[in-house]
Order: sequence, then C-alpha cells, then structure tokens
Amino acid sequence: MVKTPPYLQKGDTIGIVCPAGYMSIEKAQTCINTLQEWGYGVRIGKTLGSESPNYFSGTDSERLADFQQMLDDDEVKAIFCARGGYGVGRIIEEINFKKFKKNPKWIIGYSDITILHAHIFSNYDISSLHAPMASAFNNGESQNEFIGSLKNILEGEKIKYAISAHEFNRKGEAIGELVGGNLSLLVHINSTSSDIKTKGKILFLEDVGEYLYNIDRMFYHLKRSDKLNKLAGLIIGGFTDMKDTERPFGKTAYELIHDIVKDYKYPVCFGFPVSHEKENYALKVGVGYKLKVAKGRVTLEE
Repeated sequence: MVKTPPYLQKGDTIGIVCPAGYMSIEKAQTCINTLQEWGYGVRIGKTLGSESPNYFSGTDSERLADFQQMLDDDEVKAIFCARGGYGVGRIIEEINFKKFKKNPKWIIGYSDITILHAHIFSNYDISSLHAPMASAFNNGESQNEFIGSLKNILEGEKIKYAISAHEFNRKGEAIGELVGGNLSLLVHINSTSSDIKTKGKILFLEDVGEYLYNIDRMFYHLKRSDKLNKLAGLIIGGFTDMKDTERPFGKTAYELIHDIVKDYKYPVCFGFPVSHEKENYALKVGVGYKLKVAKGRVTLEE
C-alpha cells in the first residue's frame, strides 16, 4: 500500500534545497514569495545560492548534508527542490531515509529529481510530487494553471486533468499507480537500487535537449529491458528542444516513439502537459490514477 505524505496546512514550513545543479537565490525569489503568499513558511537550505565555484550547488557532501537536514527536520513538512540539472545520482545511496520512512513528507521537483521520486517509491512505497520547480514561477507565471496544480495538490485536492487528443494516441482506459519522469534519468537508474518496476503501472515520460537518435536508443533500451511490455498505460509528455545530427534522423521524437510502442495493446497518450516547459502539471508519483484516452479527449484523474 502506497503511503501518501500529509498534505500541508497554512503555517507549515517548506524547505528549499538544490541537491544537484546551482541556482541563485535571486532566481528563486518569486517562488519563495509565492509559497509565502500561499500561507507557508519557507526555510532556505545552504545549497540555494551557495558559493560553489562550479556546476553543482555544493560538494557532494554539502548537498547531501543540506538535503538530509531538511529530511530529518520535524518542522519541515515538504522539501522543494529549486532545480534539477545533474547531481542527485551522486548522493542518492548516502541519503538516510530511516526517519523519513516513519514520517514522510512531500519531495517536490522533476528532471534530475526523477531519481529521488523513483528511489523513494521503489524502496519505501511512499508517494512524492513530480512538479514545477523554482524557475517556473518567474516571468509572470506564478499564477498559471501548472503552478496552480502544485498548490492544489499540496492542499490535498484530488486532481483531474483533461487535454485534447493527439493523432498518435491509442484509445483505452487504464488504472494503475503512476510512475516515471525524465526518460534519461529512468534509463540511467536501470539496474540500480533506484530502479522502478513498471508492470501494471501507468508510465509517464518526458525529456529535453536530447539528440533524436538518443531518444530512439533510450526507448529501445526500455523495450529491451521489458519496461514497456506490461504497462497498464503510457503517457508521453513533452520532448522539447530536440537536436538532430547533420545527417537527419528522419523522424520527430513523437514519430519514433509511436513506432516503438505501436504494437502494444495498452492506451497511449501523446502530448500530455508534463515537460521542461511551462506546460508541466503536478503529478503524484506512486498514487493510483485512472487514464482514459478517448477519441477527442484524454483524462487523468485520481
């Protein structure tokens, strides 16, 4: 049975950390302000706006210590990862989840945070929140429906998303626990302690900035490792800023994905708003959802 962390109450504290790449406090300020406007206290970790001289928000030990402190602090009711990038895979084996298992809290983020979502669900059957991060609040976007979906989930609202159908969709209905995230990271954790089991699950996938041939290669990796064979359903999110080689690959990301999964029988949804762009609905990883792919409309609801 999947354990869902407690939803937040006004006055609860959200900790903000950078367990991977660097982010300045200035770029997270609108996010901080918005969380406070929602009625939450904000505790800023040492890794947000750190004095790190390189890509990371601190050394491995500094990032680990900052995340661990927030994980173990009883006053912190949710941990908001300000950004992804790269770095969680370097520290995931060192994180101590002993206290977290007894008193779970929401872990929020996407991209590189996919590793945390997968690890927590696979090892502890605890739900987490694949959702917009700090930069998504900037440029006047703090009031959009995608940021709003994060607010709604934190407050305990049941979610139902509805989108228009895509020409590559395969109709049908699926009920199952929702797993997934960033394609590159899910392939990266294959055969590690963070790996996910996909049998009977609804799998959602998105990615950014990859070469088309690499998307093809990673999907074949999922296929060959039996991650695609026994799904309840498949959700394809945004595959944005794709790159091509000098000699063109010859297919778009959606076209090549469609070709790889076309022979399976479960429902498939293309173009779902989960991505590295503004269109990024908050999703509870590990929670049971119903996916309905109809002729003109797709719904995903708890």
